[in-house]
Amino acid sequence: MLNLDQYLSNIQSLRKSLTREQKAKLKEFQAFRFRWLQGFVYRIFFGSNLKILATLYICDKWGFHRYVPHYETHLAHRRKEKLKVLEIGIGGYDNPKAGGASLRMWRTYFPKSLIFGIDIYDKTCHEERRIKTFQGSQIDENFLEKVVQEIRKVDVIIDDGSHINEHIIYTFNYLFPKLSENGIYIIEDLQTSYWPSHGGSSEDFNRSDTAMGFLKSLTDGLNHEEYMLRSYEPNYFDKHIVGIFFYHNMVFIQKGINNEASIANFNTP
Repeated sequence: MLNLDQYLSNIQSLRKSLTREQKAKLKEFQAFRFRWLQGFVYRIFFGSNLKILATLYICDKWGFHRYVPHYETHLAHRRKEKLKVLEIGIGGYDNPKAGGASLRMWRTYFPKSLIFGIDIYDKTCHEERRIKTFQGSQIDENFLEKVVQEIRKVDVIIDDGSHINEHIIYTFNYLFPKLSENGIYIIEDLQTSYWPSHGGSSEDFNRSDTAMGFLKSLTDGLNHEEYMLRSYEPNYFDKHIVGIFFYHNMVFIQKGINNEASIANFNTP
């Protein structure tokens, strides 16, 4: 009997043999033909296996990228919860029918959750039961506020948007405070932190205007209770980030109440 790993390998090998045009047609067929039946079947047989779902939906989070195992580490235990998941970047650029693979993957993986997507292009054709899209920019504060007001509580935010460093930082600064108390904020494709074309740098790794430089600056705040500075006032991120998990080209930022007492009671010299 063919095991799951062999099954996945065979599917990926088949897709590698397709031309770009053939892949685009296959994605469009999967996106618009019998979507409800497709999602139902995938959920029944493969609902808890994110690698298979990413492969079936032709989602680049597995195969092209190796993000899926990290998603499973941080999200598998919440799969059956009633969550609200917001992904920035639906894919497919200006083609209204292209993209949407990850939205459908999340809809299947989280069977009780509502899935929302943001894109600068109109992607309403991807809407269906438990999937809703919004058109707008990830650096438009008024737009983001309208999205948050409509969604209300957001439990998972995934930034797979422009990958421009300035945009990544702006969106995080605005949306992380809107995240639910036990929510998680995920940023993909952090390789652009080192790309000058996206506002990054491969010379100064601690520049605060790069995504990685900014994220690294948040790590000390995890231990703000240990600062030997009586006058220090912890900021919002100090008080509400309880974990930062870096992986190749991605990061998971866990929200919570960071009020563990200091392990020592030092006096500032």
